[in-house]
Amino acid sequence: MADTAKPKTFGSMGLSSNLVRSLSALRITHPTPIQQSSIPLILKGNDLIGGSPTGSGKTLSFAMPILQRLSLDMVGGYAVILTPTRELALQLYEQFVAVGEGARMGLRVSLVVGGLDIIKQSTELSKSRPHIIVATPGRLVDILKSGGNQEWGLERCKFVVLDEADRLLTETFGPELSYLFSILPPARSRQTLLFTATLTPEIEALANKEPEEGARKPVVCKIEQSTATPPTLDQKYLFVPSHMREPYLYHLLLNAPISFGQSGGNNEDDDEDEEEMEKVPFSIIFVARSETAALLSHMLQQLGIPNAALHSTLTQHQRMDSLTRFRQRSVPILITTDLGSRGLDVPDVELVINWDLPREWRDYIHRVGRTARNGKQGLAVNFVGERDIELFQHIEETIKVKMEEVKMHEETVLEKLNTVMTAKRMASMHLHDTHFGQNKKRNEAKAAMRMASAAQSSTSKAKKTKKTRSDGKAL
Repeated sequence: MADTAKPKTFGSMGLSSNLVRSLSALRITHPTPIQQSSIPLILKGNDLIGGSPTGSGKTLSFAMPILQRLSLDMVGGYAVILTPTRELALQLYEQFVAVGEGARMGLRVSLVVGGLDIIKQSTELSKSRPHIIVATPGRLVDILKSGGNQEWGLERCKFVVLDEADRLLTETFGPELSYLFSILPPARSRQTLLFTATLTPEIEALANKEPEEGARKPVVCKIEQSTATPPTLDQKYLFVPSHMREPYLYHLLLNAPISFGQSGGNNEDDDEDEEEMEKVPFSIIFVARSETAALLSHMLQQLGIPNAALHSTLTQHQRMDSLTRFRQRSVPILITTDLGSRGLDVPDVELVINWDLPREWRDYIHRVGRTARNGKQGLAVNFVGERDIELFQHIEETIKVKMEEVKMHEETVLEKLNTVMTAKRMASMHLHDTHFGQNKKRNEAKAAMRMASAAQSSTSKAKKTKKTRSDGKAL
């Protein structure tokens, strides 16, 4: 593990004055613990594995040393940043662009993700020769197979970053990563950086493996993930039979027990729709399945509550539109699967609702970590059904919090029962009529074919070079 004296300012880490000013313009003036530990080590040329809780500033931990080194040699293909989801890739792209523009360094960044025009992306890479490529593995493999890597300058790549590494280093991405590392320069010729909110035993084992000849053994920077949730987070639960949750959700959104922020209130006698909508807090609702997200989204729309949905069945343009509308507060609610639980940074979320409880306590920490950030207050409400009691109690025991039940008058809630259940039926009919989920099945079949093709290409290349690389050695 890394154990160094931690600098207290960005300037004392060896970052240029232009980069420090850019951070200051973004109101980022003090490095976080993971940034204090990792930035100096990366600037010294170390490979690094960084583990730190969600919201702790991991992106800048690798972005700043990359931009510092890049500023001394502005060549194309200097860094490849890999991340598992399109939403995280978009956020990383935006952060690199923001810091680069503030530093006035002429930075060129390309976003390479599925769901967007592949020909346009390939042409952009060839013509602009970006310094930084932020990508999801699948789309990058697709474009690389066109033979454009020489045009992009990837043979000069000096940094490879795996963000959310615990999710990338799985069987899902294995063939694609194997292919990518067969294309990129060998480990001895580049720096490899892995960052994750969950430093799993598998990643720690990877850190302890003997590196391939000429490569460095990575330094591990681990900021322990506490099981504690923020002290400013109020956590409650609603014990409701699974078939009766919808009217309670509707009532909760219009009468959330919060007394902070711009919304909230508890006036149940107000009949004006506009005034009721003003009481809806800035909220994220987490669900387990894409179909549930779509159903709740349409149901709330029928009830006059504007919202945006984020799940894997949507196209990339639809996902980006949903995130943009929520970030700009055009809608007060985002309904999402765990696509939105890690990495996404949306300030001032007031309420997190777990419509479906996560199966792991770490996922619970990630979800509720979307609110009560930077010392601000926040509320998390967990829907607990008859089959969730044991799971809920395990979460309570792990995070060492005994939650209070949200008090609601059943008669008041059930006054809207017919209205809410009618909206649910209409939403269900809409999903049926629009053949919800069929595109996802086709995309899954295409993804399986792509993974098989990537595995075959990687195997063929390994045979030609007569050198076998395991995923761990390649990293």
